[in-house]
Amino acid sequence: MPFVKTHLPCNDCGSSDGLSLNDDGWTHCFVCEARTAPQGDDYTPTHREVQVEAKKLDMPDNINYRTLIERGISSDTATAYKCWKDNLGQYHFYYTDSTGTIVAGKHRDDQKRFTIGGDWASAVLYGQNLFSKGGKFVTIVEGEFDAMASYQMLGSKYPVVSIRNGAASAAKDVRKHYEWLDSFDNVVICFDSDEAGQKAASQVAEVFGSKAKVFKHLEGMKDACDYLQQKKMKEFSDKWWASEQHVPDGIIVGSSLYDDVMKPLAPADCEYPFVGVNDLTYGIRKGELVTITAGSGLGKSQFVREIVWHVLNKTEDNLGLMFLEESVRKTGLSLMSLAANQPLHLPDSDATAEDKKDAFQRTLGTDRIYLFDHFGSTSVDNIIHRVRYLAKGLGCSYIFLDHISIVVSAQASGDERKAIDEIMTKLRMLVQETGVALIVVSHLKRPDSKGHEEGAATSLAQLRGSGSIAQLSDMVIGLERNGQADDETERNTTRVRVLKNRFSGTTGPASALLYSRHTGRMTEVNEEEL
Repeated sequence: MPFVKTHLPCNDCGSSDGLSLNDDGWTHCFVCEARTAPQGDDYTPTHREVQVEAKKLDMPDNINYRTLIERGISSDTATAYKCWKDNLGQYHFYYTDSTGTIVAGKHRDDQKRFTIGGDWASAVLYGQNLFSKGGKFVTIVEGEFDAMASYQMLGSKYPVVSIRNGAASAAKDVRKHYEWLDSFDNVVICFDSDEAGQKAASQVAEVFGSKAKVFKHLEGMKDACDYLQQKKMKEFSDKWWASEQHVPDGIIVGSSLYDDVMKPLAPADCEYPFVGVNDLTYGIRKGELVTITAGSGLGKSQFVREIVWHVLNKTEDNLGLMFLEESVRKTGLSLMSLAANQPLHLPDSDATAEDKKDAFQRTLGTDRIYLFDHFGSTSVDNIIHRVRYLAKGLGCSYIFLDHISIVVSAQASGDERKAIDEIMTKLRMLVQETGVALIVVSHLKRPDSKGHEEGAATSLAQLRGSGSIAQLSDMVIGLERNGQADDETERNTTRVRVLKNRFSGTTGPASALLYSRHTGRMTEVNEEEL
C-alpha cells in the first residue's frame, strides 16, 4: 500500500519521524519495525499491536497490585513489576526511566491490543528499575508477563527484564540499554520458541558474544508463562541453568571434532588417469575446484577429456561437460574417440559404423553425461546457472568447464580482471554449495621470453587476472609442451606440473604424456624413455 503520511512520531520506540501511515490505516515504523493495524469495531487482531495515537500517562493514585490468578503471578511479583488488572479486564504495565521514575504505561485490552501512554522514548527495559547494575546473571525475555513469570520461577533472586517492543526490534532495544545489560557476567536470553522469537534471540546473542546464553524450551512450551501456568517451575529452572553459551554460526568447539578426526582419511573420490599426477595430488576430491592451465593450443582440452573418460569408467556418477569452444557434436565425437582408441572426430578416420555405435554406447549412451549447448551464450550468470543446474538438477558430481577465458572475453565491460574475479568467486561458492568436483580450464598470460608454445614452464604468476584463479582454486595443474620442436616425440609430449596443491602442499613436475595421432590418446611415459 502507498504511504499517505510519512515522518510521523512512533509511540512504540520513541522515534520522532520514523513512522509512516498507509492508505489502509496500517502503519510501519522504519526504526523499530513495529507494524500496527487500524482500530475499529469489526477489527479482529491476529498479533500483538500498538496503537498509533499517543496518550498521556494514565495512572490511578491508589493501585491494588493483587495476585494475577489466571497468570499464576503473585501479588509480590505484580507489585515489584508495577502490573495490575482493572475491573474491565485490562492489564497495565508501568515503565520507568533510568532514575526509576515511572514515565510511561503500556495497556493491554481483552483483545490483546496494546496502547502506550507517557514518555515512551525515556522508558528503559521493563523491570530494569528493580535491579542494580552488575551481578552474576540477567535474563532478557520477550514480554512483560514473561518477565514476571521468569523472575518468580527463579525464586525472585535473579534480575529479569523484558524488551519493550517485541521480537522485531529486540536487538535495537538491547543495544540501547547495552551498558546496563553488559554489566552482568551472563546474559540469559529466554525468548519465545517460535521462529520470530528464536531469530531475535540469535540477533540479541550476537550483541553480547560469549556472555550470551540461550534458553532452550521444552518441546511444546512457547514461553515462560507456559511453564508457570502449567506449574512446571522446576523444569523452567532446570532449563534456565542449562542455558547454553551462544556460539556464532560457523564456530565450533574443537573438542567436538574427536570422532571426525579419528576416522581414517578417505581415499580420493576418483583418481586421475596418470600415476605421476596422483602421486602429487592424491587424486580428485568432490568439493574441490581444480584449474587446468596452459598456453594456447597445447592440448588442455584433450587432457581434460582423458580425465572425463577415466572418471566415466571409474565411478557411477553423472558428469557435466561444458566445452565452450566447440560444438556438442565435436565434444561427443572426441569423447567417443577415447573409447574407440581412434580419432573419430577426424574425416580420415576408418572407423566402422559398428565401432562408432560401440563407442557411443560406452560414452554418450550411458545416460550419465550431460553437455551444454551454449549457442554462443556465455555470460557469467548464464554459465553459473547451468553449472548449478548440472549439479542440483541433474545430479552431476563432476563438472568440466573448458574454458573460463572465453566467458571472460564475452563480457561487455571489457575489464578482464574484474570478470575473472567475478566468475571464479561464483564458481568457488558453487563448489561449496553443491559439493561437486569442478574442473575448469584457463589460459595463461604470455611470458616475456620464450612462449608456452615453445615449451616455457608454467607458473601461478602467469595465470590471467588479479590472482583470483590461484587464490580460489584448490588445485592448479599446468601443462607444458614445445609444439614447435623438430623432434616429433618432443613435439607431442606434454609435461604436467602441479602448481598449487591445497590438499597436500606437494607441487612440481608430475607426469610426461605422449600423444598418439593414430589413437588420439595421451599415454603416460617415463621421462628417461623419451
